[in-house]
Amino acid sequence: MATLPNPLPTLAASGLDLPPGSLVDATLDGPWHEPLLWYADGPAAPRDWTALRAAGRRLGLLPVLVNGGSRGQWPEEWDLCPDITTYPGDHDADEVLAGYWTEYADDEVGEADEAGGADGDGAERSAGSWPGLAPTPEEAGEDPDEAAAGLAGVITADPDSWLGGARMALVPARRSADIPAAIGWSGPMNHENDVARLCAVLRSWEDRYDARVVVLGFDTMIVSVGRPPTTPEEARALAAEHYAFCPDNIDQSPPYDLDVYAEKHVLDQEVWSFWWD
Repeated sequence: MATLPNPLPTLAASGLDLPPGSLVDATLDGPWHEPLLWYADGPAAPRDWTALRAAGRRLGLLPVLVNGGSRGQWPEEWDLCPDITTYPGDHDADEVLAGYWTEYADDEVGEADEAGGADGDGAERSAGSWPGLAPTPEEAGEDPDEAAAGLAGVITADPDSWLGGARMALVPARRSADIPAAIGWSGPMNHENDVARLCAVLRSWEDRYDARVVVLGFDTMIVSVGRPPTTPEEARALAAEHYAFCPDNIDQSPPYDLDVYAEKHVLDQEVWSFWWD
């Protein structure tokens, strides 16, 4: 993957004021030839995100919270696969999502629609062909970096939440959407082997919705949204993208309905969560 020079090998001499932490080069196939990320040894504090973003950006490092989950799986155990990860800029978000939609939605959404019968207007629904990318919301939103910092602050301020104990990490990446590809993250492996294809979608969401990747776990991702959809029509259109991006969000989460998902998890929502089985 085409990247800027990796500053992690010289991180100790960079002058950054970092808490105790570790460089990670562990991958599914053994040690990588250079570190993939740095992450702290202990839980993050609410102000750490803003401080590390400002300090790391001049070196080409971006912050992300990492979460060990209930099993305590920290990045050394994430089965990272940088050797099979391509470059996000080589993929088109619309084409990527259209391929996923064709593979998953015709069967899964179509079956759900047949079981549900008709929509509110009495018209039969079907998955149909890929509807295309949702339009960009017209209203300006919160500054995307402030939105990301705000979400990180909320997460790290509550040690008793399900994300309690999340740690700060720094990743060599040009933009937030590229963070999963920069480390060869394999969280969506059962859906997509090359996470750079999903990062192409994240890039599109950055551009249209001011999205930022805030949390990564073994197979989970949480994204802040500076400019979420504000109408039911916009939310339904984006829900189709979410389904193609992460079918498990709907297929394995009650009530298993795309319209309900759009209403409850997309419309006016400043946080998007994804989980791959």
